[in-house]
Amino acid sequence: MLVAAVSRNATYSFSKPNHESITLLAGLGVDGDAHMGETVKHRSRVARDPSQPNLRQVHFIHAELHDELAEAGYSVGPGELGENITTRGIDLLGLPTGTLLHVGANAVVRVTGLRNPCVQIDRFQKGVLPAVLGRDSNGDVVRKAGIMGVVVTGGEVRPGDQIRVELPAQPHERLEPV
Repeated sequence: MLVAAVSRNATYSFSKPNHESITLLAGLGVDGDAHMGETVKHRSRVARDPSQPNLRQVHFIHAELHDELAEAGYSVGPGELGENITTRGIDLLGLPTGTLLHVGANAVVRVTGLRNPCVQIDRFQKGVLPAVLGRDSNGDVVRKAGIMGVVVTGGEVRPGDQIRVELPAQPHERLEPV
């Protein structure tokens, strides 16, 4: 379980360029990223209520999603779906709410929920939005576009860093969109 890539963008744009490292700041998010802050920074959420807590400080996507999209004929690389940390070897979507992700030497991120895929994904590349949405055996929507979290303990994160998963106490709550 490791970090495959790290990305950030100081301006509001869908994709985020990759970097050699990012710095996570406790209670704020990714240093130098447009979505950093204690309160919501996503434009649609700010329009509704700018005082809401920012539960989307750090966005994680599993590299296995990029692999799945490539098999379906799409070309999507790390950071292009707006994530800050691209992982490999972790079932991000299977984690319960409140899971702590220990990233690199010091950083800790508490998982808050699922990313709710939006139309911007299809603007990035036509057809990708339906490819990151699915249905389970009960017919319920499965959101595959990653998970969100808040920074508990800051630190530097680099590609190749290990990630350790610390599950919360039982009973586990399944992830819901945030």
